[in-house]
Amino acid sequence: MRSQKLLMSTVSVLIVDDFDAWRRFMIEQLNQHEDMYVLGTASDGLEGVQKAEELQPDLIMLDIGLPKLNGIEMARRVRKLIPKAKILFLSSNADADVVRAAFSAGGSGYILKAEAGEALPAGIEAVRMGKRFLSNGLTGFVDLSNLGRAET
Repeated sequence: MRSQKLLMSTVSVLIVDDFDAWRRFMIEQLNQHEDMYVLGTASDGLEGVQKAEELQPDLIMLDIGLPKLNGIEMARRVRKLIPKAKILFLSSNADADVVRAAFSAGGSGYILKAEAGEALPAGIEAVRMGKRFLSNGLTGFVDLSNLGRAET
């Protein structure tokens, strides 16, 4: 039973981003956490949906601006396929309407890439606990109050 609990506390992650250097950076960051396991990566939204369905990750780290299928539409599709998966957006896009759309599509968190180094641990933890998360650069002007509760 104890070993089963340890396995259940490990979070499997799918990273979806079209920038190879960013995917490598994210893998490096996540490998520093012994309770995180990178299942795979994808470089576009369609591949991301396919890998999400195939791998069934606990957490999907997702960019907004993806080729073939943008991150918001990918999140909508993934939410239907894997309702329990948590989605954490990591993007350079700080537009309030885009951030709200990301949450409406099923995202639990949104981190600006420029703040990822400092915000990633807190963002992952909040999303894992079923809470919403915004990185500091977004908290002053993005209002999520009309979107309802975060999914748990």
